[in-house]
Amino acid sequence: MVQQYDYLIIGGGVAGMSLALKVAREQKYSIALCCKTTLNETNTTKAQGGVASVTNLLVDDFDKHIHDTMVAGDWLSNPTAVEQVVRNAPAQIDELVNWGVNFDKNEQGNYDLHREGGHSEFRILHHADDTGAEIQRGLMEAVRHNPFITVLENHFAVEIITQHHLGMRVTHRTPDIECYGAYILNPDTQKIDTYLSRITVMATGGTGAVYATTTNPNIATGDGIAMVHRAKGQIKDMEFVQFHPTALFHVGETHPAYLITEAMRGYGGILRLPNGEEFMHKYDSRLSLAPRDIVARAIDNEMKIHGLDHVCLDVTHKDPQETQHHFPNIYQKCLSIGIDITKEYIPVAPCAHYMCGGIQVNLDGESTIHRLYAIGECSCTGLHGGNRLASNSLIEAVVYADAAAKHSLSVIEQYDFNTQIPSWNDEGTLSNEEKVLISQDMREVGQIMSTYVGIVRSNLRLRRAWERLDLLYEETEDLFKRVRPTKDICELRNMINVGYLITRHAIERKESRGLHYNIDYPRKDQTPQQEVW
Repeated sequence: MVQQYDYLIIGGGVAGMSLALKVAREQKYSIALCCKTTLNETNTTKAQGGVASVTNLLVDDFDKHIHDTMVAGDWLSNPTAVEQVVRNAPAQIDELVNWGVNFDKNEQGNYDLHREGGHSEFRILHHADDTGAEIQRGLMEAVRHNPFITVLENHFAVEIITQHHLGMRVTHRTPDIECYGAYILNPDTQKIDTYLSRITVMATGGTGAVYATTTNPNIATGDGIAMVHRAKGQIKDMEFVQFHPTALFHVGETHPAYLITEAMRGYGGILRLPNGEEFMHKYDSRLSLAPRDIVARAIDNEMKIHGLDHVCLDVTHKDPQETQHHFPNIYQKCLSIGIDITKEYIPVAPCAHYMCGGIQVNLDGESTIHRLYAIGECSCTGLHGGNRLASNSLIEAVVYADAAAKHSLSVIEQYDFNTQIPSWNDEGTLSNEEKVLISQDMREVGQIMSTYVGIVRSNLRLRRAWERLDLLYEETEDLFKRVRPTKDICELRNMINVGYLITRHAIERKESRGLHYNIDYPRKDQTPQQEVW
């Protein structure tokens, strides 16, 4: 079956929905919003902390936010991209509010601002400790009531369509690669349908599920990045995987692990060993409010030194009622596993959280493939550099959705539907034995990445990961060519591609910088034998 939409948006988080709503204002273009599961299952929904934006001009300003972002990114961020996001943030906050998103306010009617690691001021807008879920709720209501947006739930994008599907040999050096839409798995027929579009947008979120433990939902398998990589688009900075320092340590909860928001440390939470001893003073003068890469490596090092599987976050010195008010969901979650956070330490450990790299885009969200945009976590805008500053991701998504909407609307009339695209050949069957192998291979990818391409790396570990991923790649590609595609085998294929990209980019970076920490390239104040400084 062939479908045609002016806009095909793949991914239904804050980035994809924001762009859809902005384009829909024109009331002249058909928009398909394609989600691999349901519209409410996204990385956005899991975001707890909030949205960074300069709103209190009495103490804060754009230059401070820009400087904080550059410092956190280890000065690898693109200054122009940083300025674009920071200066456009307040207007996009207003957009979110107009779409029905609620942010907490204080008794004076002003935004109740939090402070998080790496920020010099209180500038984090939030909705209790479930900000992402509130943003998702507000945008979902607006999207579902918009007659110009068609929501395609449980539709899995398999590949984007380029000249390659017309018989042309396409490589990374091919000029003027164009995207004509995507092949998408229909959940009702289990067949691959052809979706033609004039503009295609990747908003597929992150890659956390390629690791054994992550705060991301299972759906975060890096699908958009993998599809664009296979289509020969440019992928950048994949070595910079952010490991959140404080996921709730609870045996059995790995996909997703429950996030203990950065805001809890901004609130005054103190990192301790289980015996109560503080340790962050050994690593950074900002203590528990140091940027995430520093805190995650410090925790990782303390766990190795003491043979621990977790450390602790302590808020027992704070007012119990205030703690419950600010963090009601975290309080209830911990209580459900027998921990009263007003009286007991919270067991925490780092785990995969956010991808700072991704599909390379310009300031308008354009990828290196014509007619294809990428926004949100799957994109690499240059904002994050070597390490994302806390709460910069949600605002990046809406700022770049705005930029991509404006640019795409200015050029869409130049493009027609390419009706010469052939149908997908979906012959073949998948045996039960092969299904078991796919599940096992998914677990193996997670173990490889967590063991060899984690918080601390080495040349030996990276080579091992490369060799094992290469074997999995060959086996999976052989299977993919013989069977009718299913969501599981497509996700496995994408996970292997993403793991390969993270490993390759890590091998290519011959220094320890930002989130990429290789003990064979120590910083100036280290010796090669030290795991952490």
